[in-house]
Amino acid sequence: MTHRSKTKTSRTTPKNLSNERVQQLQNLLKKLALVDPARSKSCPGTEPRGLAILDEALTHTSAQEIINHERLEFLGDAVLRLAASEYIDRHFPRMDVGERSALRAHLVSDRWLAEVGQRIGIEAVFIIGPMAAGDASAKPTLQAEATEALIGALYECWQSLEPIHHWLTPHWHEASSAVLADPHRLNSKSALQEWSQARGLGLPRYECAERSKQHGDPQRYVCQVHLDDRPIGEGWGGSRRNAEQQAARHSLEALTQSATDN
Repeated sequence: MTHRSKTKTSRTTPKNLSNERVQQLQNLLKKLALVDPARSKSCPGTEPRGLAILDEALTHTSAQEIINHERLEFLGDAVLRLAASEYIDRHFPRMDVGERSALRAHLVSDRWLAEVGQRIGIEAVFIIGPMAAGDASAKPTLQAEATEALIGALYECWQSLEPIHHWLTPHWHEASSAVLADPHRLNSKSALQEWSQARGLGLPRYECAERSKQHGDPQRYVCQVHLDDRPIGEGWGGSRRNAEQQAARHSLEALTQSATDN
């Protein structure tokens, strides 16, 4: 990831972008197949205002710039959830609401965002401070944040969900196929219960706590799963149900990995 030293910039308007930075951002749009030289219609993302918005999305707070990714990450969170909901409605019209909610949780998760960001090489264009750049454990989180901010930037540039669908639909196809191939993935609680009962370990016990009063906060609830009187996993969600499902899924993944390692 590109990094900058801690020098604050006094500005209230977008900075003048270097030719190198403009080229970076234009190349990124090409990777997303949002720039088509054969089309006569201009691309909002390559216009001066669009490039400034993209640069804002891809400048982390750790870079100590006045204009950074936080605003567009916030916007991107809402845009992503709406676009994913539309995707599910278009491609799985007969799916019930509970299954839709569970599938969407996979399609907007930080893990999925980080994977998409890695595929497009977002770290190469994400400007961060030197301390953040040196924290290897934070890399997936940074990639997820950058990807979500990029989603917000594309929506602001185009004033439409179309570029989001154009870019993310192939990734959603792949993720949905993987999830739906496993009948337990949409109901991790049932899968964990079957796993534990098959081994004579009894029923999993869930302990949830509300950590935020903000409606729509994706981490409003935290939930811990206990099995045989010991904690085996934790999850977060905007509702108790989602937090429990995430905790069960993480527990299953950990238990499966442990069994594979042994």
